[in-house]
Amino acid sequence: MRYKNMFETLKKQEKMAFIPFVTLGDPNYALSFEIVKTLIASGVSALELGFAFSDPVADGVTIQASHLRALKHASMAKNFQLLRAIRDYNPHIPIGLLAYANLIFSYGVDNFYAQIKECGVDSVLIADMPLIEKELVLKSAQKHQIKQIFIASPNASNKDLEQAAMHSQGYIYTLARSGVTGVSRILENDASAIIKTLKTFSPTPALLGFGISKKEHIKNAKGMGADGVICGSALVKIIEENLNDENAMLEKIKGFIGEMIS
Repeated sequence: MRYKNMFETLKKQEKMAFIPFVTLGDPNYALSFEIVKTLIASGVSALELGFAFSDPVADGVTIQASHLRALKHASMAKNFQLLRAIRDYNPHIPIGLLAYANLIFSYGVDNFYAQIKECGVDSVLIADMPLIEKELVLKSAQKHQIKQIFIASPNASNKDLEQAAMHSQGYIYTLARSGVTGVSRILENDASAIIKTLKTFSPTPALLGFGISKKEHIKNAKGMGADGVICGSALVKIIEENLNDENAMLEKIKGFIGEMIS
């Protein structure tokens, strides 16, 4: 319901969803919580939170470095603890998880979904799991009322786009380009054809990710028919560049979000 409520509210306001991505525990758990609180206070629509992983193949250098910083002290137990704290702090904001398949399967699929439900998580996106393997998780996702998110990529066939649209709940993660995450000066590809195709299959909102780093990118995404954007690398870069000054980091994050959603 949280995603549904969020998108309905944004529609009434004629606004795009702006969803930031950060890695849980980067640069440490206490500061990670402060970063999330700053994001919420700055007016983001929802949260996309990553579980640190040793081989984040879908990510570029900025987010890879974020995984490495978090891995120095990361554990599943601490991740769940922080998720609970975030949900207690704000009962309304949608919380999405971005995780790599290995973490979920080694923990046990059903155990994982049961645990994140208990933490107040709304959705899961598995970064490196192809659509063809969706049945491995869908049953547990449905059982524990977790929305499973799938990726619609620029080189996907119509059949794959249909599958992504039909099975994604909450939103569809639509890639602005192929490759790995990272900041772009311009949005290289026009995703309007993909978004149009997705919308013929399902009314589920399409969010554009990969390379979103400027206000104009959000305007471009809106022009392509997207319902919102997910912004990771540009935000994680601010964390990376201000590791020695927590106050400056939080202020710059606040300033960046304010600029993006104004």
